[in-house]
Order: sequence, then C-alpha cells, then structure tokens
Amino acid sequence: MYSGKADMSRSVGSRSSESRALRVDLLKEPVLSRLCDALDKSNVKGWRRLGDVVSSDRRFQISPEEMELCSLKVLELEGSPSRMLLRLLGERGCTAGHLTDYLRTVGNEDALRCVKQPSLQVLIQPLSASVPRGHTLRLSCHARAPSPGVQYQWFKSREELPAHCGPDLVLDGVLVRDSGFYICRVNCGEVFEFSRWAQVEVLDPGARAGAGPPAAEGRLRVLIQPRPRQLAVGDTLRLECGALGRPLPRYQWHHNGAPLPNASQRILTIPNTQHAHRGRYRCEASSGNERCWTNEVHVALGPRISVQSSGAMECSEGSNDFVQNGAPEELCATDKVALLMGNLSYMNHPPLKAPMVDVYDLTNLLRQLDFKVVSLLDLTEAEMRNAVDEFLLLLHKGVYGLLYYAGHGYENYGNSFMVPVDAPSPYRSAHCLCVQSVLQLMQDKQTGLNVFLLDMCRKRNIHDDPTPNILLRVTANIVFGYATCQDAEAFELSSSGLTNGVFLKFLKRRLLDDEKITVVLDKVAEDMGQFDPTKGKQALEIRSSLSERRALTDPVLPAHSADLALAHNRQWAKAHELPESMLLDFDCGARIQLGFAAEFSNVLVIYTHIVKKPEDMTSCQARVTDFSQELDVDPKEMNRETPEETGVYLLSDSLPQHSLYTRISGLQKLKEALVFTVVLQGTFSSLDEPVHWARSVDIGKPLIARLDLHHVVRGSSCLQTCLTPHSPSRSPAHSPSRSPAHSPTRSPALSHSPQHHGLQPGAPGPGRRSPHRLSPYLEGGAACCPRLLEGGAPGGTGVPIETTDDIEELQAVYMNSLQL
Repeated sequence: MYSGKADMSRSVGSRSSESRALRVDLLKEPVLSRLCDALDKSNVKGWRRLGDVVSSDRRFQISPEEMELCSLKVLELEGSPSRMLLRLLGERGCTAGHLTDYLRTVGNEDALRCVKQPSLQVLIQPLSASVPRGHTLRLSCHARAPSPGVQYQWFKSREELPAHCGPDLVLDGVLVRDSGFYICRVNCGEVFEFSRWAQVEVLDPGARAGAGPPAAEGRLRVLIQPRPRQLAVGDTLRLECGALGRPLPRYQWHHNGAPLPNASQRILTIPNTQHAHRGRYRCEASSGNERCWTNEVHVALGPRISVQSSGAMECSEGSNDFVQNGAPEELCATDKVALLMGNLSYMNHPPLKAPMVDVYDLTNLLRQLDFKVVSLLDLTEAEMRNAVDEFLLLLHKGVYGLLYYAGHGYENYGNSFMVPVDAPSPYRSAHCLCVQSVLQLMQDKQTGLNVFLLDMCRKRNIHDDPTPNILLRVTANIVFGYATCQDAEAFELSSSGLTNGVFLKFLKRRLLDDEKITVVLDKVAEDMGQFDPTKGKQALEIRSSLSERRALTDPVLPAHSADLALAHNRQWAKAHELPESMLLDFDCGARIQLGFAAEFSNVLVIYTHIVKKPEDMTSCQARVTDFSQELDVDPKEMNRETPEETGVYLLSDSLPQHSLYTRISGLQKLKEALVFTVVLQGTFSSLDEPVHWARSVDIGKPLIARLDLHHVVRGSSCLQTCLTPHSPSRSPAHSPSRSPAHSPTRSPALSHSPQHHGLQPGAPGPGRRSPHRLSPYLEGGAACCPRLLEGGAPGGTGVPIETTDDIEELQAVYMNSLQL
C-alpha cells in the first residue's frame, strides 16, 4: 500500500479526469503536458490542424485572431500554442469527448492516446454531506481496475487517516472539528487515481431558537434557523442558517423576496448596513432535487445613537422603534414594478445582440431592489402594446414604475418611438410605441416615480410630420435616462461573444447604489464619458422633474388595501408561473425527469434527464418534439447536449448537467395550452434496432403565455393613446398604392466597413455592424402621424379644452423642466 503524504495539488480537479464530460482545460496536468507536447511537435497533425478542424464546429469556433495569439506563444519561455488553444476550447465548453473526436479527424495517434480512458476508474465518488453533531458520517469510494488488488487511502485535507484503508470511511459521533474536505486515493499496482473532494459540514444547533430535530438519512431539512436582528445603521448584519442533506446543501439568501447577489453561503454577512438592507430575510437550501426554506426573519435598522455630554439615549434590542429626531422622513414606494423589453430579431431590419444580455442583467439587478419584473424579448407591435397594458394594471398610487427598452428606435419632435420586431421598412409611427404616451397613462395611475431607460437611437426621421407634444401633467416624479443624446445613435459592442450595450455596461455597475436615481444616472454618464470607443459619439442624457430624493433602493411599504395588493400580485404572478417538474415512467421501466426553467418571461427552457433505465438497456435518450407551429421551434436547435447549443447562454450554469436541452421562445404567441411529445429511445444488446416509446405532455400556458399578448387589439388604454387616426391594419406603410420613402443619409459611423456609410435609397436605416466594432441601434425612417389631444377618442377629433395663459405657462415650465 502507498504510504506517506499524497501530493494534494495533483488531485485537485481530477474528478475522473479522462471522462468524456470533463472540460479539456481541466485535464490532469501530466495528461495536459503530454497532450500539448504531442501537438506542439507535430507539423502536419499538430495544433494548427486541430484548430482548423475545430473551426468547422460553430460551438467552439476559433477565430483567425485567436489562432494568431496561439502562435505567438512560441515567443515566450516554455510557451505552448497547444496549451493556449486547449484553454480557449475549454472556456467554450469543449470536453475531452469532443477533443477525442477532433483528434481522430486530425489523425494524431500520440495525442489521442493521452486522452484515452484510464485503466483504473473510480465508479462511486464520495458525496459531500451535512450532518448533525454526534451522528455517524459515512463516505464511500469504489473503483474498478483491470487486475485485483485495489487499495484505498483516505485523507482529510492534507492529513492522512491511517486507520481508514477501505472503500468506506465511517466516523462515529462526529464533532464540529470534523468538518472539512475529504478525498480518497485509489491504488492498483503502479497506477493510482484520486476521487473527488467531498465536503463535510457538521452542524451544531446548540440552544439556537428554531433548530429542528435531525433529518432522516438523505432527507433535506433545516436544522439551524436565522434569528431576527435589530441594528443601527453602519453595524454588521450576520444571519446564520444550516440544513442537513446529502449531497451538501447549497444556499441562496433572499431579501424581501428577491435573491441577494453573492449570498450563497450558510452565513450571510453584510458590513456597514444601510436603510436599504432592512426588511425580510430568508434562505433557500437545495440538495439534489429537494428544496426547503428557512423561516422569514425581519431585520430592523435605525440611526446610530451617539453619547453626548448632556446624557445618553439607549435603545433596547426588543424595541421596534428608533428615535430619529430632526431626520427627514424616509421615502418609500407602495410597490415597485418594471417592464423590460428587448427587441433584437427584426424581420425587416438588421438584428441586434446586446438587448438579450441587457434585459437579462437588468432583470436580476432590479429583482435585488424588490422590483416585480416582467422581461420580454422580440415583441411585435400588438404584443408590445398589450405588454404595456398589462404593465399598467400593476400600477397604482405611490408605485415606482420603471420601463426599459433596448432595440431600434427614433425620436421626432420631442416624442420617442420604440420599434417592434415586425415593423415594415420604412416604418412609421403607426407601427411603433410612443414613450410619452405610456408616460401619460402612468401619470393617470398616480405613480410615485416614473423612470424611463431608453437604450435606443434618437436620430430624427425626415418623413415624420410636425406633431404637438403629448399633453402631460405637471408632476415632480419623472426621470428619463436616454442612452444617447438627441439626434444621436446608441451603440452595442459587436463581438463573437455575449456582451452588453454601452449604456447597460455602465448602468449595471451603479444601479444598486443607495442614491437618488438622478445621482445614479449622473455617475453613469461620467463613466460613459471616459469610455474611449464611444467618447464624442454617445453620451447619456438625463431629463428629470424629480423634486424628492427618490431612489430605486427605497423600501416598499404597501399603503393600499390587502385585497388590492393581492390582485396586483396575482396579475404579476401570472407571467412567472413555471410548470412543475415531473417524473415520467415508461413501460420499459425507464424513468426520466422533465424540468423547466425561465430565461425570460417569454422564454422557456425544457430539459430531460434520465433518472433510471433497465439493466438490459445499453443506452437511452429522452427527446421532446411536436411543438405547436405558433412557436416556430427549429428542430435542429432542440434536444442538444449543452444549453449553449440551443442558444441558452445566460442560464447554463444553473441548469442540471447530463441532460438534453430545448429553448422555447416567443411564448406570448401561444394561443392554446403547450402540448408536446416526449420520445424515449432505447437500445438493447439483444436487438439490432433502437426501440421508441412516446408520451404526450400538457403543461398549460407557461409564463407570459397566460396573459394572451398575441391578440392584435385588446381594447388597451395604451392603444387608445398610441394609435393614430389610421389603424396599423390600414397604415400607409402597408398600402400598395404608396411606395416606401427613402431613408436619409448620414455621416460615416464608427466602423470602417462600407456598410456603415451613407444609406442607399430604400435602405432601412443606419447601424449595420461589423465584427469587433461598435454598431448603433438602428433608427429607421418613418412618418409620424398626428397624436390625439387630451380627451380625444381614437379615430375622431380631440375634444377641445379651455386653456388660459397661466395653463400654457405652466405647461411650458413643465416641458422645460424635462430638458437637460
């Protein structure tokens, strides 16, 4: 048997290193060294040939620039082009299995032998676990070898456990000091292999309030509950919880119902607390397919009481009230609601990439600020109008309403227009949504704060006729954050990967700051001003009539009846109801898990995972098929082995592994319940042909499909304000008697590509992108139609209202207040 201390550095990340599922950049260092040596030394079948083969696979495509970076490694001392290439492939998710296939194509037998399966394999890995103090801990490790004589050696961190030399490590009456990381070294002759690390956490509830009885073996259960806290501003908040389970539970803390960023430890610590940190806290624990929650506890914060010569003021821990003499009353919202729309897949205009990432990142940030968020991608005109109508249903007195739009847009005569994905070329205002019209409807709801973040171009359309501004009320609660100045373009960073637009790139760094919203936007403007690629080309413009220190971090304090709050919450919840994960049993004895995840409010991810298969079945796969034609699902993008292959880049880390994934977008188009077929395909050693079984699954209307946004006209209040005297169905843009007007020309954009120069007649607008360049969000040519005056009805003349010089002066003062 092997004696002495094992070199733990060599075991880190081994985890069945030659397994086909392991990323190539995580191979064992000896294996990686031999592999790079074999590829570096071969001229014909070396790393360059490997890069050419990989470039034909769009999943891991290597650009010529990256190949050049690899070749430059020969100039470094002990530099390896092959190691650089493998690192790039690993970052893209390339596994040892993929690499094996590529090396067979290359024909490099020496390199292929480096990644073949080892003769010694660890079949059963020790599982991390959380156990109560005083109980028995058991960790198991079993290996297979071509010859007898397998020996086991257990370690805790770097310390050998000499008394434990079997496949099972058993510790009776564990104590808190037994917590740590354990690993097993398996030997067979001169060959050895390390198991995975197993983390053991021994919980001692002691006399803590809320500690429950120990859980049954493998059952997830909360043992240590967090306790409510009452602190002064600036103190450190510390909340602790603990759950029993195998594998080791994962934790995610939530604040006021929204997940906290970087709060995935058992103990939550927040130094230098501010008012934004008060509220309700609870933690979600998960282990395998099980989930459970701790109790919800309240954290109260008050001002720090200082001791003065005249005496001292004390505040007992049991008190819920803090004395705050002379301090201004804290502002709050009755609720926080956000509608995020990102249009990127345009039918008649150049596509965009950044809106998807921007909407995803902004959604997560706003949820941390207690916003109810609806996030939607690629909406038609009717869907955008109906989405705004649903957004308005969530608003009432005192609510903070936020609308974010990323996509093509333009501005004419003080009105900003958001362009749907089905807008014709050229589009007109009848096909677009007017932002000021949405603001007018929000004002009718007596909202506490109206924030508009418009990540789009603001170029003028020469085809629009002069129209009066939308008549808005004089309120001191409006903030506009324009990604660019008037008559200018907004840019996204063109690259081969996922990236934010310029505006969101800097906004997401500041959004969680506990500052007045205009102060936050001022800092974003300063950051953008230092960004060299867009300096002098794009600058954030802020228009505000805000007279109070309203911040997105303000707490939520409902001031309306419980029934009204419940109605609003139900309306919001409709757009976020995921189908329950289910287990499907087939006649052959196989069982699969059918799971669901939401990437956006209208994008669903379906995954299938094999839970059990018969012993005589050599292999099986579960695929989903037969979706409604309304969803326009590409069969080539379904049932892929990695989320990225289906277009799911943003959720890939949170989805279970070893599954088949399918991404279903455009759920707002779904008119009926979503019904599809799950097909199980199995192969048997006794049969030449595979066998198929099928099950029909009905999951109802998931997520945003429940709101039926697909209707062309829904009697929307937004429709009444936004529509022009001619309806979209009779818009001049669709009339065969009218030819499209030419789009205006403009000066060259940032890219040197000829596509960025002046537009040709009939072109949709500027802003086509070239790789690794900045590209503007398109602003197309359109003709704006006259808006109805206040009190007007769709299709008719506006009802005249009596005005005086005073009213006109007030209106002028209000409009001026919205200027920079």
